[in-house]
Amino acid sequence: YFAIPKTDSAVFKTVHLSDVTDSMKNGLDKPASEYGDDGVPCLRMYNTDAGQIVWRDIKRMRVSASELEDYGLVEGDLLVNRVNSRELVGKTALIPSGMGPSVFESKNIRLRLKTDLALPKFINYQLLAFGHQHFSNNAQQVVGMASVSQKQLSSFRIVLAPLDKQKRIVAEIEKQFSRLDEAVANLKRVKANLKRYKATVLKTAVEGRLIETEAEVARREGRSYETGEQLLQRILETRRSQWQGKGKYKEPTAPDTTSLPELPEGWVWASLDELSDVVRGGSPRPAGDPRYFGGPVPWITVGPLTADESDYLHRVPEGLTFEGKERSRYIEPDTLLLTNSGATLGVPKISLIGGCINDGVAALLGVGYPLKRYLVNFLRTKTMTLRRINQGAAQPNLNTSIIKAMIVPLPPEAEQHQIVAEVDLRLSLLRETEAQVDANFRRAERMRQSILSRAFSGELINESTFLYTTAAASAI
Repeated sequence: YFAIPKTDSAVFKTVHLSDVTDSMKNGLDKPASEYGDDGVPCLRMYNTDAGQIVWRDIKRMRVSASELEDYGLVEGDLLVNRVNSRELVGKTALIPSGMGPSVFESKNIRLRLKTDLALPKFINYQLLAFGHQHFSNNAQQVVGMASVSQKQLSSFRIVLAPLDKQKRIVAEIEKQFSRLDEAVANLKRVKANLKRYKATVLKTAVEGRLIETEAEVARREGRSYETGEQLLQRILETRRSQWQGKGKYKEPTAPDTTSLPELPEGWVWASLDELSDVVRGGSPRPAGDPRYFGGPVPWITVGPLTADESDYLHRVPEGLTFEGKERSRYIEPDTLLLTNSGATLGVPKISLIGGCINDGVAALLGVGYPLKRYLVNFLRTKTMTLRRINQGAAQPNLNTSIIKAMIVPLPPEAEQHQIVAEVDLRLSLLRETEAQVDANFRRAERMRQSILSRAFSGELINESTFLYTTAAASAI
């Protein structure tokens, strides 16, 4: 996975990791009862990323003095993740100075190097550069997880150079990584600003501050207009006249507006109960019953709704049989849906397909355009509020009463058209910018790998290569 130029053949040589390793040791394996607040920090497979220790979600393990001596981590140790998914197995991190007493669990291997032959950072950077390919190719699959052994780790090929050369290479890597990290930090700030901008666009849209109101336009043009109050009455009259349910029509509950802020001219407060017929999906399919699996009717659950990043749901879920359709609630295409259970509740989507929704999804029926699109924008501003509501014993859960009681600032229909169009335009431009930022993140990662590859082929400390890399890093 690397080639040493002939000009550096006298300086670099290829050896195995075992040639520069003083010891390898698998970590501690203890039952859950041996973990507690009075224990020593125990690093797990989740605590290594990008060559560094990630100090979060730290578990503490109770260990004896002899175990701490045998399994303790010290500055310069390398921690290699030996059991994980095939994509992640072999992750390595360098133990930094000042970390304090800690041990490591059995899914990791600790390497201690012969520091008279190899600098820990020099080896860590090589594992970061080439380890993924080596370990993913050589790992064994065991019960859904990939595993590498000490023997496979020992066979990892490295390049070796005199210590002074190693120091120069490490210093150059860190110099260029520092420039790259600064560029990546700027990209992260841009990403955060874009997220805040999106939230601001949605918030100002549903507060009547994004565009000129219909009342202002009508006054300037010297004409009348349908207010939000008149629109609400029209919606209620239509729902009443088209009632085909069982029993007598029940009037929806109007919101209590006594403590609500003043709305823009022409707007009115309305409940979701007034604007739509809120229904919840049917019961889950019985596990293992073939009548409810594999049929032609799409089965729309929380998963497809939250996995799709677009405004509309177009991912076709697993099919139901027609028996399943009779059991569950069927919705037509172009229906406004809202997730109402699980950690990702509060996600609104408009379905481009018809299908059955389960009890983790609510449908807001009888909503036309542009109100449907306006409500999507409104519900996006309420997602985090809804997630703070927890009615379920084990997970967040919204019943239809909570959804129906949500209070919506309703603008005139003509203004809804303009709001939806303006939000779509701004978010479209935002998505284009986000795509450019994401492309630059990927470019930065490719540059990081390029720096490492050149470092261990003798190119990085060549002056012309250094100047090129510096200019490229600055261009991100």
